[in-house]
Amino acid sequence: MSIQHENSETKNVICPQKRLENLMHHAGNKFCADCGTTEPRWVSSSFGVFICIKCSGIHRSLGVHISKVLSLKLDEWTDEQVDALAKLGGNTLLNKKYEACLPSNIRKPKPHSSIEERSEFIRRKYEMQQFIGYDDGLSCPIVPSQGRSISLALAQSSTSYYNSFMDNKPSEKHQSKHRIGNTFRNSWGRKDSEHKSAKKSTSLAGMVEFVGLIKVNVVKGTHLAIRDVMTSDPYVILSLGHQSVKTRVIKSNLNPVWNESLMLSIPENIPPLKVLVYDKDTFSTDDFMGEAGIDIQPLVIAAKAYEKLNINESMQLGKFVASKDNTLVRDGIISLDEGKIKQEISLRLQNIERGELELELECVPLTQ
Repeated sequence: MSIQHENSETKNVICPQKRLENLMHHAGNKFCADCGTTEPRWVSSSFGVFICIKCSGIHRSLGVHISKVLSLKLDEWTDEQVDALAKLGGNTLLNKKYEACLPSNIRKPKPHSSIEERSEFIRRKYEMQQFIGYDDGLSCPIVPSQGRSISLALAQSSTSYYNSFMDNKPSEKHQSKHRIGNTFRNSWGRKDSEHKSAKKSTSLAGMVEFVGLIKVNVVKGTHLAIRDVMTSDPYVILSLGHQSVKTRVIKSNLNPVWNESLMLSIPENIPPLKVLVYDKDTFSTDDFMGEAGIDIQPLVIAAKAYEKLNINESMQLGKFVASKDNTLVRDGIISLDEGKIKQEISLRLQNIERGELELELECVPLTQ
């Protein structure tokens, strides 16, 4: 019997968040599945494992087609999502599966392991699935080299999927001039001696330190471009460094309302947040519907400054001024509201005939 088994009558009277808390208190779920850190607050809904904030950043860098990461506290869960998580069995059962063939010479990361150690282990465990057992969850391949070749084939397949996804994106050669807040970036300055990334390789996704999280609420689109006969089926992709997440598709709507919150880890070298809109096509490549870029560094710096000030009242911390030199429809206000650092952004989509997008950004510290 699965340790995640729930009584159906109990499920009907307990809200999804309370059910999540119950699952969090199962023995194996009290520790990160990948490094053993206590009280993990994140979940890979793709694999069903409870993970810590540092490991969640590596999972995000794998891409949502491999590992989709959700917060136990910050995301709103449905009963269906909790059902799916419970059926996967929890950390103890899943580690028996994904670490069944872990070689004795490979050390599993510890809570204080480096980002490089975490990245290598997590990629081999989930993306390449080099340590996975057979269906019984216990036995391992007899010939190690054969098992490794199968794992590499899986990795190449995943990479090909990701590359084909990236190849379908429009050219970004015009994007630099549309990034919001370049002058703002210069006035705020960059992180100084704390930067360690210059010593690290940036060629591999995931081998970066994270300084926080950004929660993006994709509110709505207005007067979007027509890409079907008379309408479009739009969705939004958000990219930050090697991470990408996307909204659901809204059918036949040029003024879609998503109100959908997505989360991304903020790398130490903070890149622009890239926003792309596409029209979903069933039988052909999805059609491009516009793009924009947002410099999130001012928001991050404002959040760090607030942490030191301990101010509780609501106040305006700064703003981007809309002008012909940027893609803002109106001024973007950075504000402190109920202890949260937020920014409202209204974008004019670029490299397309028309369309606007409304977003709400929130900078979340790693402690949440």
